[in-house]
This record gives sequence, structure tokens and C-alpha cells, in this order.
Amino acid sequence: MSRPIHALIDLSALEHNLSVVRRHASRSRVMAVIKADAYGHGLLRAAEAFKSADGFAILELEAAISLREAGYEHTILLIEGFFSRSELELFERYHLSTVIHNSEQLEMLSAYKRPRGLDVFLKLNTGMNRLGFSPEQFPGALEILKSNPVVGQITLMTHFACADAYKDRSGVAEQLKCFNSITSNLNFPCSLANSAATLSYPETHADWVRPGIMLYGSSPFSDISASELDLRSAMTLTSKVIAVQYLHTGDKVGYGQTYRVNRPMCVGIVAGGYADGYPRHAPTGTPILVNGIRTRIIGRVSMDMLHVDLSEIENGGVGSPVIFWGKGMPVDEVAESAGTISYELLCSLAQRIKIET
Repeated sequence: MSRPIHALIDLSALEHNLSVVRRHASRSRVMAVIKADAYGHGLLRAAEAFKSADGFAILELEAAISLREAGYEHTILLIEGFFSRSELELFERYHLSTVIHNSEQLEMLSAYKRPRGLDVFLKLNTGMNRLGFSPEQFPGALEILKSNPVVGQITLMTHFACADAYKDRSGVAEQLKCFNSITSNLNFPCSLANSAATLSYPETHADWVRPGIMLYGSSPFSDISASELDLRSAMTLTSKVIAVQYLHTGDKVGYGQTYRVNRPMCVGIVAGGYADGYPRHAPTGTPILVNGIRTRIIGRVSMDMLHVDLSEIENGGVGSPVIFWGKGMPVDEVAESAGTISYELLCSLAQRIKIET
């Protein structure tokens, strides 16, 4: 008999969220970010839901190849690019696009003598200080690419560090000013906007937008909910109560006995813990749904189980349905309570979790 914990992926929600991107960036092509197994939602499952997008952005070469072998003819961009010269043969064979962000990649590409045009996205570091050429290095890198017969279409790109801080627009303004100062006289397509910029900075939309977290129904902003942005939760992580304990005043709960009961209460034991992807550091008080009613977890999260307060849950007992996050329980709210972000929760879903659509 299998454990009752499983994840339900709502494909219609994924499709809807893509339509929200289109609504905000109607003049731009959409590069749907489906890295990290589509943020835990399943690569091919998400690709099918996002098939009306213009391209896919991904990290792993193997995943890109699997998309091609599944029949997807979209632009497929490897956002960290290639790591060895030998990989370029696969980029050519599967018609993949690559980000170029360092001089080593330029050298490998210059040494590659095959005739086919390889589409590249040349990355400018405008202040994120993660990947990309500095403003001083960028013009030289562009000239090298322009003179390389292997290279096909060149797109110019950058990445914003503070687009989610929409109330203080100075960070994006500074990076955009840097980008424009280098690229404004260049006749190349550009790609700048992530989810937050797609929603809040229309001046950054350019030729390509690259939405990620918003596609999965989570808000990129700490103080604007997904529902306010018309985003729909695509993953609902569910389980059931598998045992009940009736506790007396002074009883303690869980590993370390960190939670002490201050009145008689009923607690439920739920199948689901940090080995399933639920955050171990989620404190007492983290919201959860039981029988469709909002309650809280108590005590420490175990590897395979956690405790929930059943005091206010009518008919709460063994077999009661539980929603960790998803429909009725925003993943952003759970993440905030646990001191993390929705990205981590969605991407941390364990392989042992059964996924249904």
C-alpha cells in the first residue's frame, strides 16, 4: 500500500499563467523557464502546457535533448551555456541555442569549425555579478561573435537582481541604464525581463521575456499575492492524517519535544516530512489545511511525518485530507512562514512523491 502523499499538477493553471504573461508582454516573445524539472512540475508535462510559448529556457543539456526528442521545435536556450567543446556537437545536432557568458566559451566556440550557425544569447553583467561580461568586456565579446562564421542569430541579454523590489525601482533603473548605454546603438534582439520585471517593468520587455516562477502560480513579490496577480497555483501537495494523539496539558510533541501542550488537545500525524520536500525548518504555526480548514503544524518536522493541530477541525481524524500547499493554501504563504521562498519548496519535491495530473 502506497503512502497517501502525492502532488497534483493542474495543467490548465499552467496554461492560464502563460496567458497572464502574454497579457503583460503582448509584444514580446516568451521564453518559458522550465529548469529544475520545470520547478518540480515535470519537464515534459510543463512543456506540453507551455507549448504555445516561443521558446524554453533550461539548464541541463540532457533535458534539452529530451525536449527535442519529444518533438518540440521551439527555441531551446541553455542558460548556463556549454561547458566543453565536445558539447557543441550536441548543440548543433539538436539545434540548441546557448548563452555565452565568459571568455572560455568564446574560445571554445572560436575553435569549433563546423559550418552551421549557432544562435547565441550574449550576456552582459549589469550588476547582478553572477554571469556575464562586464561593460568593458562586452563590446569585444560581441565583435568576436560577429566575426565567427559558426554563429547565427545573436541576442543580447542581462538579468535583474532586484526586479522584485518594485517599490524601489532604482536597482532595475540602474541596470537598465547600464544595458542601454552598451546596446542602444546595436541592432540585435534583446532579452531582459524575468517574472517580476514582466509584471512590473514594461520598459524591460524587449524582444524576449523569460518568466519563471509566475508560470507556476507563485508571486515573485513578497507583498503581492499570486491571486492578486491572477496567477493560479499549479501544484497541490496533498496527504492524509494517518494517526491521532489525544494530549494532556504539559505533554510534549515531536523530536526534541520543542512544543509543549498548554491545554488538552487533539493532534494529527500527517504522512509527509522533509524527505518528501516539506521544509524541516518550518516552525510551529506554519499554515496547513486539514479537511479544507486552515490550521497549523506544531513541533519539529520529521523525515516522513509532521504534527498538525486538530483542535478546530470538525471530524478531524485518520483519513482526513491534508493540503500542504496549493489550492486553498498558497505556497508563498507556507514559504514565508518557513523563512524561505516558494522556488525552494517547489523545486525540492522528492522523487518518491507520486505526481498526478
